[in-house]
Amino acid sequence: MANAIAKTPVTGGTIKTDAETDIKELQETVDSLKNQIKEMHSRLLEAAILNNKYVQTIQEYQKQIEQLKKPPLFICSVVELLDDMALLRQHGSNQEVVTVVPDELKHEIESGARVAVTGNLSIVKVMSKSVDVRARVMELIEAPDVDYNMIGGLQKQIEEVIETLELPLTNPELFIEVGVEPPHGILLYGPPGNGKTLIAKAVAHRAKATFIRMSGSELVQKYIGEGARLVRDVFNIAREKAPSIVFIDEIDAVGSRRTYDGTTGSSEVNRTMVQLLAELDGFDTRGDVRIVAATNRIDLLDPALLRPGRFDRIIEVPMPDADGRREIFKIHTRNMKLENVDFEELVKITDGLNGAELKAIVTEAGMFVIRRKGKAVTMQDFKDAYNKIIVKEAREEVAGMFV
Repeated sequence: MANAIAKTPVTGGTIKTDAETDIKELQETVDSLKNQIKEMHSRLLEAAILNNKYVQTIQEYQKQIEQLKKPPLFICSVVELLDDMALLRQHGSNQEVVTVVPDELKHEIESGARVAVTGNLSIVKVMSKSVDVRARVMELIEAPDVDYNMIGGLQKQIEEVIETLELPLTNPELFIEVGVEPPHGILLYGPPGNGKTLIAKAVAHRAKATFIRMSGSELVQKYIGEGARLVRDVFNIAREKAPSIVFIDEIDAVGSRRTYDGTTGSSEVNRTMVQLLAELDGFDTRGDVRIVAATNRIDLLDPALLRPGRFDRIIEVPMPDADGRREIFKIHTRNMKLENVDFEELVKITDGLNGAELKAIVTEAGMFVIRRKGKAVTMQDFKDAYNKIIVKEAREEVAGMFV
């Protein structure tokens, strides 16, 4: 009896230990199941994301299949409008047909427009006019950050540009009252580096008009007829987006005197220039389109380009005089910290330099200050810049002649 009573606490302790073990195992099982559930959730989420991607892919394929099932569309040009009918000429075959104009497209269709038609020649869409993509990229979207007050020594030329380009666009009633047709084009000529392109940038900044810029070399193309077509497309865009200004830089690349040396390249340049002449003053009205051209070699230009009616104003952009050089220095140093700088002496020593060279001297003077970690630009910095850019280059050029 005594032995049985003595063993009872031991049995109770064993039961307690077994229960704790079972609880622990159950807890581990629960934790394991929780982890499995989390893993299943994450897999389910990944599967849902993949399912969405597959659904989108399937939808894209379905759209492509539907598109492939549709009959092809043909391109036609509208030759003539006849009340609610249109005379169409199909591209390629040149066959002409008359078809009904849908009510929803009546206000969009006009003579000369391109339209997409079905196999039974029913009009389904009005298409944009055929224009070379090279012509479209010539349109200036963001105007340059250049204004007339950033151009020195050309006040007279700027006034003529404003009269010719801005007044007809901003105050056309002035010309109507007087009964004078406004000028349509200006030609800027003079030595390089004096501000011809800078004036064009200021015009683009100030003008409340579409600005289209191109270089004369861009109009010279490899294949026959390509240059003339590009010129035609540029002016078509200018008319569509009028009021507009067309700027042709280095026009001597395409507008030089017409000659023929027997080569295809020579004849292609001549074709391009003839198309340019026709656009400047041909039978088609130019509309509210102004032309600005620039060249360093006016002596090379064909006389047909220089006659009134094509370029009404021929403006010389000369080398800056003393007053002009002083103004250019002040413009380019307006944000600089100067110390004992004598502009009159700078004007004297830079006689015969153009605006681009003056700007280069100012920039190099600032670089001298940066190299020595200074705070202000001194007169000696300008002299050192002059010696480095102008004198040194002149010596190297002379030395190169005797090598």
